[in-house]
Amino acid sequence: MPAPDPESLRTRWCRALLAARGGAERPDPLPYADDLLKRWSEPQRRYHTVEHLTTVLDRIDILAEYADDADAVRLAAWFHDAVYLPERSENEERSARLVVRALPEAGVGRATTDEVARLVRLTVTHDPAPGDRNGAVLCDADLAILAADPEPYDRYARAVREEYGFVPDDAFRAGRADVLRQLLALPRLFRTPYGERTWEAAARRNLGAELARLGA
Repeated sequence: MPAPDPESLRTRWCRALLAARGGAERPDPLPYADDLLKRWSEPQRRYHTVEHLTTVLDRIDILAEYADDADAVRLAAWFHDAVYLPERSENEERSARLVVRALPEAGVGRATTDEVARLVRLTVTHDPAPGDRNGAVLCDADLAILAADPEPYDRYARAVREEYGFVPDDAFRAGRADVLRQLLALPRLFRTPYGERTWEAAARRNLGAELARLGA
């Protein structure tokens, strides 16, 4: 996969932010983009990187027709792992709090800010309620890696392991297996029609195969 283009990402951020605040040009959106890109480039990250952010944004573009507010979903993608320390369990909550601080300062209204924060918190479970169109799009975009071909899926799984390199092998296998079982227990991994049609079967095959490897 080609390295993400920072200028293209800045443009995508500006487009979503300007839409969320009704086209107002001030304050300058670029410092916010640069702060977020710096966060996504932190050295402890192996999977939750700028590449992952770019992929999620690309998938949201594919799924945008299913969202009630695709630009709010795009902003949520930028923030959903903006705070990420593998050894901490409250990353999503801390990322949502960053939303509540940053977006009003950036000129975004209360309703959209609250929606973006809600969406970020939803990535704890990836289990949107029926009728939650924005949540379905964000969660499907975030989970789409699970439906990747075997080689990129294996790279994803290895990158996750590298992020948790401080965890002993036995403990990691047990914890990762629990995560995979929780995902497989969901009635549907993907909630948009496109996601269910295109990604569901492949994702379940990948999850099942990884779970079997962990138990081998």
